[in-house]
Amino acid sequence: MTLFHTLFFGIVEGLTEFLPISSTAHLDISRILLGIPATEFIKSFEIIIQLGAILAVVLLYREKLFKSWKYFRNIVIAFIPTGIIGFLLYKVIKTLLLGNAKVEALALLIGGLIILFFENRRKHIPKPDSTQMVEDLTVPQLLTIGTAQALAVIPGVSRSGAVFVCGRIMKLKAEVITEFSFLLAVPTMLAASAYDVYKSGLAITRLEWFIIFIGFVTSFLVALFVIKWLINYVKTHTFNIFGWYRIVVGILMLLFLLK
Repeated sequence: MTLFHTLFFGIVEGLTEFLPISSTAHLDISRILLGIPATEFIKSFEIIIQLGAILAVVLLYREKLFKSWKYFRNIVIAFIPTGIIGFLLYKVIKTLLLGNAKVEALALLIGGLIILFFENRRKHIPKPDSTQMVEDLTVPQLLTIGTAQALAVIPGVSRSGAVFVCGRIMKLKAEVITEFSFLLAVPTMLAASAYDVYKSGLAITRLEWFIIFIGFVTSFLVALFVIKWLINYVKTHTFNIFGWYRIVVGILMLLFLLK
């Protein structure tokens, strides 16, 4: 990997981590377009640089994350299903799912259709409760959101997209559930990165750690802007544009793979 590759991956990660379009799929699309093989290091690189985007969340929401015990507790509860599923399926995820372009293409396509279906039926779904906050969610609701997020172990599903749709079904305001998806990513990606380093960290060289660091910093800086933009966007817009985008990218990937 060159410095250009590293910076490019960092920008892609920062742009896509919190949008409902799957950062993992876009990192793999970038890898394919750049002609970089899906080695074990590349898979670890793609996992660990996501911490850069997560650090942006910690910085922007540090007061809510550390000063509200109830909010922090609810994040931990919602993380439980993801933590269990990620731990149990780590080997399957790393060997069979990550880098599997066919799985990613189908997940992007199906996910796009689900987003469009959901958004076009919004008028049939009760309006969000403007008074309900994340602190008010019950344990079953939190575990349901966590289980929805766990679907993102399938590359292309989109962690933020799954959490958003689930939260909207629960009648949470768009900005409330979007913000919660940001914060729920903190323990999720910390755990994923820590476990991956535990499993493969000793095999990563000093040069490779430097490459990871550059990608980490780049994704952090880009994510700072994306987070602020998305919170304002969801207040007045639907997710239709992301649904159509996923469908187009999924179809293009399938056509490319068929060739």
